[in-house]
Amino acid sequence: MFIDVTWVNPVILTAMTTPRITVDYTVLDCPEPAALARFYSTILGWESVRDDGDWVVIHGPGELRLAFQRAPEFTPIDWPSEGIKIHLDLVVDDMEQARDFVVDAGAELIDHAQSSFWVFRDPVGHIFCLCKRS
Repeated sequence: MFIDVTWVNPVILTAMTTPRITVDYTVLDCPEPAALARFYSTILGWESVRDDGDWVVIHGPGELRLAFQRAPEFTPIDWPSEGIKIHLDLVVDDMEQARDFVVDAGAELIDHAQSSFWVFRDPVGHIFCLCKRS
């Protein structure tokens, strides 16, 4: 009796059976995509690369992109709230200087109880944090 046992390298098998999935955009719903894109473009120093009216994209270093999608019914979530499912963490060297910059651009500081991160609301109500670079 002959039994044919073929060994398969699990790394190769995984590479063959696992699809390649990557993040393309982080998308923020908002009532006016161009206005919110201008805010983030200002605070991040990124450039606008696409504006289709209902869909605006800004591009950062490498492949980093933020998109802003028209959502007329968008309503902000209160902070703190269990309803917040995602937010942006933006890393900075100088918390006070960055705070002043984003507030001048239109953000609202809503929580600064921690020394390592402060919580802000962007002009339409999305939550983001400034985090001290470690």
